[in-house]
Amino acid sequence: MRALNRWKLLWAYLTRKADVRALPVEYIVETTAKCNLYCPMCPRETHKQPKEDMEQTTFERLVRESGATAEHMMLIGLGEPFLDSRIVDRIEYCERHSVATLLSTNGTLLDEKTAERVLASPLKHITLSFDGSTKESYEFYRKGAKFERVRENFVRFARLKHERRAPIQVVVQMVRMERNAQEVDDFVKFWSAVPGVDQVRVKEDETNLMRPDSGHAAADWKHPCHYLWRGPMYVKHNGDVYPCCQSYMLDGKAVGNIGTQSLPEIFNSAAMQTYRRLHAGGRAGEIEMCARCCTTIPHPVLVAGSLVFHGETVRRLLPVVERLTYLSKLPRRLLSPPKPAAAREDLVQISSKKS
Repeated sequence: MRALNRWKLLWAYLTRKADVRALPVEYIVETTAKCNLYCPMCPRETHKQPKEDMEQTTFERLVRESGATAEHMMLIGLGEPFLDSRIVDRIEYCERHSVATLLSTNGTLLDEKTAERVLASPLKHITLSFDGSTKESYEFYRKGAKFERVRENFVRFARLKHERRAPIQVVVQMVRMERNAQEVDDFVKFWSAVPGVDQVRVKEDETNLMRPDSGHAAADWKHPCHYLWRGPMYVKHNGDVYPCCQSYMLDGKAVGNIGTQSLPEIFNSAAMQTYRRLHAGGRAGEIEMCARCCTTIPHPVLVAGSLVFHGETVRRLLPVVERLTYLSKLPRRLLSPPKPAAAREDLVQISSKKS
């Protein structure tokens, strides 16, 4: 069923069909809107969030309706996942429906007890977000967190994973911004030496808060955005569904609500079909949220590859593709980043290693 679904998505994407008789392979699911930090680059600082979790009935309905076709659910959003008391239960619920799960955490709550629970769960992938290699830069971007404590939490988690030979993929990630840009080498060196860390990733900030003049020029839209066909769709804690996470953060409107509509109805709604037609016609820049978007647009070759293979394989290959592109081993046109008013260096770096 999943393979057939991917082929339907691939055909719809390649033929630029607006009417898609399939479902996304990936979802970003915000199980909680609660967070314990203030981060100046985070969209929650401009989009006030309630201190609420996703209702379990909403979550279960989403998983049930997508279970036959979904391959990945990223249980993240504008909240810290470990503030959701049900997070491990949700991971296990997805596993019962053969849907792989991923988390990204700020690490403040990843104590030894929580680490043990996570490592005993069927979670497939975790991103440990650590924006800096010095106390000064890290605590500027992660206000409310303590550099030494979070670093200790992450090192302990990776070590425990290594000792237990747990299959979970561990990625330590830094978003490179003005204050930490000179710390990349030290960051990669430190985390590459930690047993249990599978990848060290330094990536570009994909929000507009720190650089509001960024976005895609009309000439960038040679290819339609893959999000509209393969996903991931973004499901807010209240059940509202958006074409992607960026669309919510750029003030786009919800295309449906999983609490009141079926998933096929939402994914093939009039709004989604309008977006696809505009993207297919090279007119994506007419959609305000797309014109302001800071997400890289992959070449159709990469999109096709992401639908030929199972989502878990794609998740593991993506860092390799990014690294090869960064090192100029692959043509730069395969990944087209947005162009700000002033030229920037390329920012994606990935170090992969055996744990």
